[in-house]
Amino acid sequence: MRKVMYKKAIIFDLDNTVYPVHSIGEELFASLLELIRQNGNHAQYMDKIKDDIMRKPFQLVARENDFDEYLTTKGIALLTDLEYRGKIAPFDDYRVVKDFAVDKFLVTTGFRKLQQSKVEGLKITNDFKEIHIVDPSTSDRTKKDVFAEIIERHGYHKPEVLVVGDDLHSEIKAAQDLGIEAILYDKSNRHKGIASIRRIERFEELDELLF
Repeated sequence: MRKVMYKKAIIFDLDNTVYPVHSIGEELFASLLELIRQNGNHAQYMDKIKDDIMRKPFQLVARENDFDEYLTTKGIALLTDLEYRGKIAPFDDYRVVKDFAVDKFLVTTGFRKLQQSKVEGLKITNDFKEIHIVDPSTSDRTKKDVFAEIIERHGYHKPEVLVVGDDLHSEIKAAQDLGIEAILYDKSNRHKGIASIRRIERFEELDELLF
């Protein structure tokens, strides 16, 4: 039996929320990581950079790690045409999301072709009312902008909307800035000590919290 949630809409992130990036990251970003290694200026920080690339948009990684203009431009050019066509699967607990009887939206930041290939590989297109890809290489729009547009276009009241994602500084902050309730999906238990936001490790907990 499908349950009825008191929320009318949930906005989900994609990377590390629907599926684990590390499950495909070694293969997916091999050419990018090799490009960074060949640059020679970041050898001592490669472990951190690799972790960042699995969790953040490349443009942000480039700024935070002081990539020069050449490396940044080459990285963007490489990623713009990159697609993933290998095996990819959602987290095991993602299955319960399909039973949430609300409007579901997917909002993800990244290169459009790459993010679309992940969505197709995961076979989740029909799980969502709308899917939005925020591509920093082609637009100044942000997740915050998309969240606000979704609320306005569908006539939701802010208390009726929930944002679920893994990034405190991306979708979680965007939701908080708009006054929307946010839940941190912390599957890898990276933020266990944070008490300022509601945190879950499995989607079953979301079911228990909201019904």
